[in-house]
Formats: sequence, structure tokens, C-alpha cells
Amino acid sequence: MEKLTAIIPVFNEQDTIERAIVSVLFADEILIVDSFSTDRTLSIAERYDVKIIQRNYEYSASQKNWAIPQASNNWILILDADEVIGSSLREEIQSILYNKSSKTGYWIYRNNHFMNQTIKYSGWQNDKVVRLFQRDLCRYEDKRVHAEIITSGELGFLNSRIDHFTYKSLNHYVEKLNRYAALQAIDYDKITGKITAYHLLLKPLWRFLKHFIIQKGYRDGVAGTVICFLQAYAVVMRYANLYLLRKKN
Repeated sequence: MEKLTAIIPVFNEQDTIERAIVSVLFADEILIVDSFSTDRTLSIAERYDVKIIQRNYEYSASQKNWAIPQASNNWILILDADEVIGSSLREEIQSILYNKSSKTGYWIYRNNHFMNQTIKYSGWQNDKVVRLFQRDLCRYEDKRVHAEIITSGELGFLNSRIDHFTYKSLNHYVEKLNRYAALQAIDYDKITGKITAYHLLLKPLWRFLKHFIIQKGYRDGVAGTVICFLQAYAVVMRYANLYLLRKKN
């Protein structure tokens, strides 16, 4: 069986870090990539056989690309602190390592949990990420938000899903959206023309309708409706931040 390194980027994740670590104890090495947490994250992590490395946070892709070459093993499993690997996904990953797959990496779908329920629609039903991959053949694209893996090889798909507990509170989630919007503004600066009502009104309206009607957010009830409104809000904040960024320059 090929060996596996699990990488968990963290910053002040005392409420979730233990659950994430426990779910990847089957890995041969666990790297905790810490952005100088100020809560109990590291003291909790140190209860387990993990290696802690630290670096100031710039953005997700930069942090992960810095950590990947430091893994001791060829196969990498990236897990955010608010995610969990269940038993069926663990067994599927171990099967791939045992059979020495020729794929350079694998897409993994996620079960997203929000406001104390599993979201089945709202645009999240097909959420997937490349999280299992070969160290020397894959890197994240240089984007500040929602960067994905770049590889010259072939990616496969796993059947089991990551459990993603994205929600702590509404305030926490809105803060996350605001942080992402500020980072996305930098990415969008190169591909966006003058900011107009189209960006601040029509695009957010379309985003809401897409998530609520086309992607059936209404079927997720109150939680789905909140998600659809917040997705539209995120679009507004992206372009508002871009407008402010350009005013500074």
C-alpha cells in the first residue's frame, strides 16, 4: 500500500480540529498547517501524532501549495478543519492506495451541512473538490478563492463523500463570505470592466434565481432560502470590494 499524508490548514479551529484529525488518523502522516492560531487549536492537535508547521496566511491556494512539498509521502489528502472523512470514504481511499492507482488525483463530492441540516439542493448538490492527489503531479491554481487542482494527468471520481460542516453561525458564515468577496475582488480585477448596475443588481438577482429556482433551493426550506440570499449577497460584495479596490488605486 502506498503511504498517505493528510494536510489540514487551520486558524483558530478549536471547535472542529479534533473531529477532523480523528477522521484522518488512518493516514501515515498528518500535517497541521497553522496560521498562528491564538485559541486552543494547537494544544488540541498536539494530543495526536501530528506534525505542526506554521506560516502567515495569504490565501488558501498559496497556503496549500506551500505545504504540499513538505509532505513525506506521494499521496496527499487535503482536509479543511470543518470537514470529516467518514468510514466509507476512508475505505475507498485505502483501496486506491492499495491498488496503486494510475490517476493523478480524485474529485470528491461533499455533503454540505448548514443551519443544522444537510443541504440537498440550493446549488450545493454537485459540490465537488479535488482533495486526494499525487504530491509531485498536482498543484493549486493561483487564485485567491475557489482554486482547484492543476495536473497534466487524469483525474478520477470517488463514490463516497466528504462531510462539510460549513456552518457555525450566521455571523460566522457572513464573515466568511465577506472575506472571500474581498479576495475575489483581486482575482476579478483583471477580467471585469467598469462596475455598473449589471454587476450590482442583475448579476446578484440572477444568482438568487439560479440557486432558488433552477437549482431548487426552495426544496431546502428556510436554510435553502437563506443560502440563496447569501449567494446573491456574495456577488454584491465581490463587486463592491472591487469598486473600492479600484478607487484606492
